[in-house]
Amino acid sequence: MSQRLAFSAHSPASAPERSRALMAAVQQKNGFLPDAVARLAESPHVLATLLQHFKAFEATSLSALEREVVTMTVARVHDCHLCIAMHSSLLSAQAADPALLEALRAGAALEDPRLEALADFTREVLARAGAVGEEARARFLAVGFTPAQALEVVLGVAVYTLSTFANRLTEARVDAPLRAFAPSGKGLG
Repeated sequence: MSQRLAFSAHSPASAPERSRALMAAVQQKNGFLPDAVARLAESPHVLATLLQHFKAFEATSLSALEREVVTMTVARVHDCHLCIAMHSSLLSAQAADPALLEALRAGAALEDPRLEALADFTREVLARAGAVGEEARARFLAVGFTPAQALEVVLGVAVYTLSTFANRLTEARVDAPLRAFAPSGKGLG
């Protein structure tokens, strides 16, 4: 008889003790408890690490829009429907250009040369496990990014790869407030 690896969507009452305060902070920040967080609460260590790494990426020198380009590029490459929905919602709330949002969601070329170089660099980091080719490096630097920002892209790739893999393993669902932003017919992370 085979067993199924299943993850509960914890409430703060059912979660391991060390996850409870983390869950409460996320719920207060978002106005709801995301299903992904409820499922990640199974491992307080993973939940805490992921939340700390989100904060670290937010503190980089990349602008909020540039961080979203990295995040959405990772989400597209990993086909994380939950991430696409969540970050589409964030971009929409920031009044991002609708054409940019649609291009990011579709994995299409971005009109802004700086953002396109960033998306291309991010795809290269993912595809080549960090061994980015000289052409992508040159384009990245030519539009004004720095070597430090190249490392910050790697941080973003790592953080959102961890998030994506955990969302997929736990079968986290797209939350009701995000469903309008989910790719058509996609409810899983």
